Amino acid sequence: MGQRDEISGGAAVKKPWLTLSRKQGLVGWAFLFVAAGLIVWMNFYPMIRGFYLSLYRGAGANMEFAGAFNYLRLLEDPQFRQTIATTFMYLLVQVPIMLITGLVLASILNKPNLKGKGFFRTAIFLPAAVGLVAYSLVFRQMFAVSGIINTIAMNIGIMETPFNWFGSAWSARMIIILGLLWRWTGFNMIFYLAGMQNIDRSIFEAARLDGANVVQQFWKITVPLLRPIILLTAIMSTNGTLQLFDESFNLTGGGPGLTSRTMSHHIFASAFQGIPQIGYASAMSFVILLFVAVLALIQIKVGDRR
Repeated sequence: MGQRDEISGGAAVKKPWLTLSRKQGLVGWAFLFVAAGLIVWMNFYPMIRGFYLSLYRGAGANMEFAGAFNYLRLLEDPQFRQTIATTFMYLLVQVPIMLITGLVLASILNKPNLKGKGFFRTAIFLPAAVGLVAYSLVFRQMFAVSGIINTIAMNIGIMETPFNWFGSAWSARMIIILGLLWRWTGFNMIFYLAGMQNIDRSIFEAARLDGANVVQQFWKITVPLLRPIILLTAIMSTNGTLQLFDESFNLTGGGPGLTSRTMSHHIFASAFQGIPQIGYASAMSFVILLFVAVLALIQIKVGDRR
């Protein structure tokens, strides 16, 4: 009993509060707190500040509270409606072509016995690494009145006189679409190629033994298995097109007139060119945010079957 009392009556050994697992947890929360703070500071604060400015009109010290005035003005602005129509035209024409072309190229370059596939993969992806301003200047030179496109077309007899590609609405928009396809198709192709390399080749071999041809394998096996990646690239491409600025600003200048100007270009012009309209430009930016959010939600609902 004495020994038992001595053991039970001895001093209890207390574990330290800051154990190794708690130290690791605190370190993780510290890193998470820094990242969350940066996200709030660099993303959410500008959004909140932009919404605040959208409720004001005027510029500088002369800004005054206007409530929903800027949003009501949007409904009556023919220039903004035209930029919306132009931007959605780019979206509906360019994005499907780019995604389908990227899928087809990735399927071709995924063949194990294809010679020189490393070179072709690099060559197709390289435009995504080219600066936006640089490639815009190159395209301007190519489609100039005395550029290489008119020169080739006249030499082979397609045209008799040079054509002003930037002088009509349809051709200026076509140049922007071509520039987008040239630059971003390879970017999306890399995503598809990475996904295809994770598909077991035995699935295609089994389908081939069952009599499926190349087209059937593509639509019945490749596309369904790449659905999450296709959804991701569709959302990114939609988001990027709705915020398209560089091509409109550097390639065509939004012309002729405003026929090739995008929404983001129009926001920039309203805020920083001529008489500053910061509140009105902030209201337009929130309309783009609404478009992006709604279209992304629709794409997720349609494309994600989980």
